Amino acid sequence: MARLASGQENRMASQLSWDSQETALVRTDDNWRRACALLATADIRVGGGRPWDMRVHHPATFDRILTRGSLGLGESYMDGWWDCDQVDELITRILRARLDERVGRAGWLWASLKARLTNLQSPHRAWQVGEEHYDLGNDLYEAMLDPSMAYSCGYWSAAQTLAQAQEAKLDLICQKLQLQPGMTLLDIGCGWGSLMLFAAQNYRVQCVGLTVSKAQARLGADKARDWPIRFELADYRQFNPEGHQRFDRIASVGMFEHVGHKNYRAYFDMARRCLRDDGLFLLHTIGKNRAGAGIDPWIEKYIFPNGTLPSASEIAFYSEDHFVMEDWHNLGEDYDKTLMAWHARFEAAWPALKDRYGERFYRMWRYYLLCCAGTFRARDNQLWQVVLSPSGQAGGYRRPLL
Repeated sequence: MARLASGQENRMASQLSWDSQETALVRTDDNWRRACALLATADIRVGGGRPWDMRVHHPATFDRILTRGSLGLGESYMDGWWDCDQVDELITRILRARLDERVGRAGWLWASLKARLTNLQSPHRAWQVGEEHYDLGNDLYEAMLDPSMAYSCGYWSAAQTLAQAQEAKLDLICQKLQLQPGMTLLDIGCGWGSLMLFAAQNYRVQCVGLTVSKAQARLGADKARDWPIRFELADYRQFNPEGHQRFDRIASVGMFEHVGHKNYRAYFDMARRCLRDDGLFLLHTIGKNRAGAGIDPWIEKYIFPNGTLPSASEIAFYSEDHFVMEDWHNLGEDYDKTLMAWHARFEAAWPALKDRYGERFYRMWRYYLLCCAGTFRARDNQLWQVVLSPSGQAGGYRRPLL
């Protein structure tokens, strides 16, 4: 938590105001005029009264945003330099107008180059996201998530609540995997064990889950202590099944975003090595519309260190040596609803959390949830469920009725 919440209170008071004379000078500044013009193309007004309009509190806000792009936008929000009633809708409009492609490109290019030239998800670095994100505090995640603690996109086809959407998602995965009693399931990146517990209780399967988070492993093992479920604290590259066991089914839900293009081949090699010849593998992942787009620099710095998002072409290319693609399902719109539901729960729980996490963390976490909701609403991010089999399922694969 130290990395995310460091300096929570510094500079807040001095950055929130300036006198009217200085305001008048700033409003004639080239960057101010340029930013207002750009935002106007997305129907966003500075100082406007609509929910998605920006209220700017610091004269250097647009200098910071225009030079640093996404990183400047998020950091200036964390520092209290601007506010907006509906950050999610602000981000949606920015992305639909493609303003992200017109400012702060140096930061994007550097982040992309760094991801391409170095292995940000090496075995040693793989544990960083567990320590800095998933180990933040189970109290935070228990408050924000549904009772199953599923930390991935829900399925809202018929759901009215977050808990219903997550249960529907878990059941959809089990149906796509065609689980039967007595089967074995490997969950790569199992989180707190929501899928394994659901599969064990409802489909009577035996499960092994891999996680790089100590907090997840402890709480998940406690929740699943009466079921045939085992948690292993291991990076996927380190996992060696007992007796070279191969599993009937494999699922990986919300973990592929931490793999990185330099490791995609090793990831699919591992999945094939662990899967029976007649098995099925379901990959559930956020994805980008274009190869090489990577991940938002602010998200990578403050939320998911070393993260990167795959494209459809990268998944297809790196999986084709070992797997036949049986089914591809895009649930991207459902992530908008999921994130907004998480945000509502986070806001409701904040009075009980604020003494531990602090004001700057609150603004950071709020921005994270709402910004991500905006990316899915704008269809800039996608959520895919891909079903793969080693040699093509005999008789053909049929997706369950949705």
